[in-house]
Amino acid sequence: MQLARARPAVGRSLVRSRPTGLPVHTRLQVLRRPASTDSTESVPIVPPKPPISYWHRFLQTVGGVTLVTLGTLGVFYYYAQKDKSPGEQLPHDPSKKTLVVLGSGWGATSLLNSMDTTDYNVIVISPKNYFLFTPLLPSVAVGTLSPRSILQPTRYVTRHKKRQVAVIEASATSVDPIAKTVKFEDTSEIQGLVSTTTVNYDYLVFAVGAEVQTFNIPGVKENACFMKELEDAEHMQRRFLDCLETAAFPGQTPDEISRLLHMVVVGGGPTGVEVSGELHDFLEEDLRSWYPELASNVRITLVEALPSVLPMFSKQLIDYTESTFKEAKIDILTKTMVKEIKEKSVVLQMPDKSVVEVPCGLVVWAAGNKLRKVTQDLMAKFPQAQTNRRGITVDDHLRMVGVPDKSIFAIGDCTATSYAPTAQVASQEGAYLARIIAQLAKRDELAARLKALQETPAVEETKQEIESVQKQITKAEKMRPFHYSHQGSLAYIGSDKAIADLPFFNGNLATGGVATYLFWRSAYLSTLFSPRNRVLVANDWIKVKLFGR
Repeated sequence: MQLARARPAVGRSLVRSRPTGLPVHTRLQVLRRPASTDSTESVPIVPPKPPISYWHRFLQTVGGVTLVTLGTLGVFYYYAQKDKSPGEQLPHDPSKKTLVVLGSGWGATSLLNSMDTTDYNVIVISPKNYFLFTPLLPSVAVGTLSPRSILQPTRYVTRHKKRQVAVIEASATSVDPIAKTVKFEDTSEIQGLVSTTTVNYDYLVFAVGAEVQTFNIPGVKENACFMKELEDAEHMQRRFLDCLETAAFPGQTPDEISRLLHMVVVGGGPTGVEVSGELHDFLEEDLRSWYPELASNVRITLVEALPSVLPMFSKQLIDYTESTFKEAKIDILTKTMVKEIKEKSVVLQMPDKSVVEVPCGLVVWAAGNKLRKVTQDLMAKFPQAQTNRRGITVDDHLRMVGVPDKSIFAIGDCTATSYAPTAQVASQEGAYLARIIAQLAKRDELAARLKALQETPAVEETKQEIESVQKQITKAEKMRPFHYSHQGSLAYIGSDKAIADLPFFNGNLATGGVATYLFWRSAYLSTLFSPRNRVLVANDWIKVKLFGR
């Protein structure tokens, strides 16, 4: 017993006999290691790992990048195939109401993208079977973008909806708001035995847009190129190249070469400014290489009747645009009106009221819009309510004023609202209208249910359910009015520069330059409706940068 009690003391004496000058962590290791009779034993030293070679690190990086790239491509391929093959759709339901949409522009396409087609039997009638991304139309006119890159087939949009949507390529000729019918005709080059017919509707979305305003100026329709439709951009491209080749024809006089290579753009809005900028880029980046003997003779003149170009932008950005155009040698004629456009010249009334005839080879008309005939005819059926000549008067819920049953909605450039007739306004109107018609579908469904309940024998449970449905109908009839949220204005001014007037907190952020140009491109890429269009547009931009137009 005495020996057993003595062992701890010996252990304590051994611990005290160890050196105490070591670091704390070393002393702890010594305490934890079992006692050894060999006083020469030392702590084992772990040899350091050999350094990783640069080649090994390079292979690891390449392997990681390859895995990420293959994974990204795999995900992209999966969604591309899913987008290409949308699957089965529900057929038309005779018990559902019919919604007819006239047009395939910004408002109509935004509506189709946002709405739930299971609520209605939807019919789309438009002379174009595609949606056109109009802000990039000037890029098509000079070959920066391919026409297919900014087209989105309407059937692509409707094919991805839950219920089938009938798409008819035709022009609406008249609307009967009393009989609730739309008459339309086939205006394509190839026609069948039937070219005119009528369709009934329960609700009508009138989104036919507008056409080019010529202000009854002589020669505009005959001698000018418009910038409204895809055919206009292709027409301008052919005319522009014809001017170049005709100027290169042997024996042309210097005066005739100067006339052929003078390009006049009428209209100082975003479209006119962007056309001028794109023409300048074409000149500087391509024509100087392929037509060196002609490039120095190319002149661009922008004509605007107002005191300044781009009146919807801030004064700072207007000054920046004018200074950029001055550096690019683009002439700006403000307070100048077009009196006539001839085959080889344009007649201008200058600020001092003098009239001059300016020789030119090409005139691009981008000076405003006017109502289509079908819109004017519809407004004429409600002369007391539709008195605004700019377009259809609508209420806070985008319903046409004067229609007794409020079954006609109007959106886009065919309406007269307090907002500017821009793509941004029409797009927001379409998205808002998708929510409204969904609310109307819910209200109509509740009304049908209420009617069925009222026809059943009256019991206590039925009375309670009737009261509940009536409350739901009252709630569904309360619709929020449309409010436009301005997201800013963008415009490309050439020389890889753009301007942006963006809302920022309680004010505006006005910016311009190369960084804004990159923002302009990214904003337009994100606004495109499908991944297909984004890939095609980005690919065109890369091709132009590498190989030219």
